[in-house]
Amino acid sequence: MPSTVVVGGQWGDEAKGKVCSYLAGRDQIDLSIRAGLGPGAGHTVVQDGVEFRLRQTPAAFVRPDCRLALGAGTLISPAVFFEEVERLGLTGRITIDGRATVIEEQHRQADASSNFLRTVVGSTGSGHGPCLADRALRTARLVRDTPQLAPYVADVAALANEALDRGERVLVEGTNGFGLSVLYGTYPHTVSKDSTASTAAADVGLAPTRINEVVLVFKAYATRVGPGDLPRELSSEEIHERNWQEVATVTGRPRRVGAFDLESASTAVMLNDPAYIALTCLDRLDPAAAGVPYGRLPSTVRRFVDQVEDGLQRPVGLLSTGPDIRATIDRRGSVADPEVSVR
Repeated sequence: MPSTVVVGGQWGDEAKGKVCSYLAGRDQIDLSIRAGLGPGAGHTVVQDGVEFRLRQTPAAFVRPDCRLALGAGTLISPAVFFEEVERLGLTGRITIDGRATVIEEQHRQADASSNFLRTVVGSTGSGHGPCLADRALRTARLVRDTPQLAPYVADVAALANEALDRGERVLVEGTNGFGLSVLYGTYPHTVSKDSTASTAAADVGLAPTRINEVVLVFKAYATRVGPGDLPRELSSEEIHERNWQEVATVTGRPRRVGAFDLESASTAVMLNDPAYIALTCLDRLDPAAAGVPYGRLPSTVRRFVDQVEDGLQRPVGLLSTGPDIRATIDRRGSVADPEVSVR
């Protein structure tokens, strides 16, 4: 489809970055735009065994012919942005909407010095909340007013709409997860912004009617960093027994883990209305699922996929069976044979 929005259905860390990078190559995405927040939300992409950690760059960068952009709704750390541009060789390939907001040192300091944000909210300390507060007060600095970013400034909303007018394929990459939405998540233990598909579309300047499909990403189990409700949370002993221990991409903090919860997932489906679901970390559910085609998935995983489809009344179109982009089973009938494992 010409336009796709990818968002998370849990508390972040669902492997949205892997899904976006897979779609970029498989669907030959022409323009990928990051929505959501800023450098506090990290993506990890593994391509041919090489790991890339991203905090500002769209995960679709792995497709060399894909143009990259950051939408007006995002928050920009110039230092993080320039480090990634240099490390990934993105000069001349990535643009930022001039209306995006710049995170400044005072925002990070306010984040770090707030006991409430550190202990109650569990902030990553990236300055997102204070930066958005200044934007609401109309005192924040914008990208268009930042000379060092001038070579990268563009009207990303116009680029997105013009690309769709030409029949190009546009991908919108959301950040965080539905459970962290400031509107629909576990308030006050949330991020400072909504994280639904409709907000992601607005972040990049696309009207709701211009979105052809939403992809909702769920991990086979849920994780979250910091305080807040986590349904079906597991003890440390249970986490280690199942080998589900993880650490956060940006902060390195250990993630709390919970078993898959259909009730909270159903709410995410209702408010994002996905065309299909991407289900990740199936190799962590059962190591025998690692890198195999659909027909060779262990019965435990096949049953789990069936339960998710029955419980959420949505097809599972993509299945991730390992960290690498190529460890993906594509069951979307119009794109790939349901028995093919891209490996």
